[in-house]
Amino acid sequence: MGTITGHTGLLALIGSPVGHSGSPATWNFSFDRLGLDYVYVAFDIKEEQVPDAIKAFRTLGIKGGNVTMPCKIAAAREMDELSTAARIAGAVNTIKNENGKLIGFITDGLGFVLNLKDNGVEIKGKKIVVAGGGGAATAIQVQCALSGAREIAIFNRKDAFFERALQTAEKIREIAPDCAVGVYDMADTERMTAEVRSAEILANATVAGMKSEAQPELAETSILQDLSALFPGLVVADAVYSPLETILLRDAKAAGCKCIDGRGMLMWQAAAAFREILGVDMPVGEVRERFYS
Repeated sequence: MGTITGHTGLLALIGSPVGHSGSPATWNFSFDRLGLDYVYVAFDIKEEQVPDAIKAFRTLGIKGGNVTMPCKIAAAREMDELSTAARIAGAVNTIKNENGKLIGFITDGLGFVLNLKDNGVEIKGKKIVVAGGGGAATAIQVQCALSGAREIAIFNRKDAFFERALQTAEKIREIAPDCAVGVYDMADTERMTAEVRSAEILANATVAGMKSEAQPELAETSILQDLSALFPGLVVADAVYSPLETILLRDAKAAGCKCIDGRGMLMWQAAAAFREILGVDMPVGEVRERFYS
């Protein structure tokens, strides 16, 4: 990191907890490699503190930054303007300060699409099945539609997020009328198997398979109850990145599917945020070698 002076610009991550985040290291490394006079720091901000934190962006002239859980929805309410994807998702993970005007973006979905592309998979013209109705899932669904997906089948349990998934589908039909969208109950194994069998891409945007100290049972779960849904050539992408090989990806690999773990999505959503805020490209090659290999 270069010398901090009175001219050094500030970028910030807000959310809770943030002590484990790799964002400060990634962003500060990128500033150093590109010779940019900025510093990136993390602030532990609870959801109810978001209005005050966003006010600080304005007061302190913070150039921009990122928002992580549980603050993404609350932060969206405080923005002056939202990108199309952020407006539909109702959440932001990226803030850009344009001379006091705060613009909110959601780059999770773009990170997913760019990660597919980085692995030789294009979303345009494809059918994708997406499991999940939360923030990351919504962002993925919206971005896939904006990027030209032919069809999106959304599966979620009939919980609090199911209604949100139905609303997301309606909004997608408005912005991308050529994209067919359906929402289904994840408990309907027969329907899920049929939808996956007719798709080119399957995406897990739930916490199933994630390694979690708070919920260790998650690591032993998968979105698929019927493994006959998997077939050689199907692309299976997981938003979970810890562990890199979830049960879903392990089963997909055994079935001859093309497997894409969540590590690349994490990198590419950061790269997209970097581009939105600063107008220059993150040195992805060096960042990948340093932090994602």
